[in-house]
Amino acid sequence: MYNIIMHGCNGKMGQVISGLIANDEEVCMVAGIDAWDDGHNPYPVFKSINECNVEADAIIDFSTAAAVDGLLDYCVERQIPCVLCTTGLSEEQLEKVGEASKKVAILKSANMSLGINLLLKLLKDAAAVLANAGFDIEIVEKHHNLKVDAPSGTALALADSINEEFDNSYEYVYDRSKERRKRSEKEIGISAVRGGTIVGDHDVIFAGADEVVTFSHTAYSKAIFGKGAIQAAKFLKGKPAGMYNMSHVIDAAQ
Repeated sequence: MYNIIMHGCNGKMGQVISGLIANDEEVCMVAGIDAWDDGHNPYPVFKSINECNVEADAIIDFSTAAAVDGLLDYCVERQIPCVLCTTGLSEEQLEKVGEASKKVAILKSANMSLGINLLLKLLKDAAAVLANAGFDIEIVEKHHNLKVDAPSGTALALADSINEEFDNSYEYVYDRSKERRKRSEKEIGISAVRGGTIVGDHDVIFAGADEVVTFSHTAYSKAIFGKGAIQAAKFLKGKPAGMYNMSHVIDAAQ
């Protein structure tokens, strides 16, 4: 049995994961953390992570960037592994994540879906061929009108996956309205669209002379992220301190 604490339990993803765990015989939601609660959850809910005294094998976090610092301190102090899914973290917070991973197991992923994490691997091979052949690279991401950070963490992860193949020599360009110049050969354009109830849409475009190759991923339900987060939490049980990602989960399942 895997005992899980849900950090941000009453958010949309928190409720999706609560529902998935309720139907998973291997997993038990032992507590939730959320500033707001109406008592509808079948597990105890604490307003602050520091108030929680429940033992668990892992914490799944889908909260806000402002809550991550306290979560990391708690995980280190209590030695509870964490699946960190909140995006929009500052550079200082990312450094803190790195420091925390030296003391406790942290799995951080901008996107928990199997499809996106497979795409991260495929893009490395594609970029090695297409970028070297002079193809320009653009990423367009689309999300619902309630998402507050832009570009998405997934879009940045896709760009980073490509950039790593070229010793991080590419520059990211988010807005071309401020200066009039043609795009450089060493840039990845990243555009964000916000509207309606779009769960998550990512297109990676390799545009060459007279041909375009596009890699696309569409999420039709938040359940795909929840399933990945639960699988990651199972993976983290008993793992030593370190920084993990979904590639480790995928490799372990093979």
